[in-house]
Amino acid sequence: MTEHVPSATAPFDLASFGEGQIAYMRQMSSDEMRARFPAAKSIQPGLKLWALFGADGTPLAVSDDRSSILASATQNELHTVSLH
Repeated sequence: MTEHVPSATAPFDLASFGEGQIAYMRQMSSDEMRARFPAAKSIQPGLKLWALFGADGTPLAVSDDRSSILASATQNELHTVSLH
């Protein structure tokens, strides 16, 4: 189940809520992903992706399918929150 985090909650605040227990997901473009994460340079430009991040901001998974990201979080026993 995805919970909503108020926009006033900064991503760095999530780390104090439970590293290894909480992850956040957000939609981003592949161009943004490539710019922020050098290891993602092989991702095709111009895609809309869903990304799952650990509470500390560590990227955990990327997919073009939101359901896949939620499944990844569930498999890793992470509670997900969505940032807007």
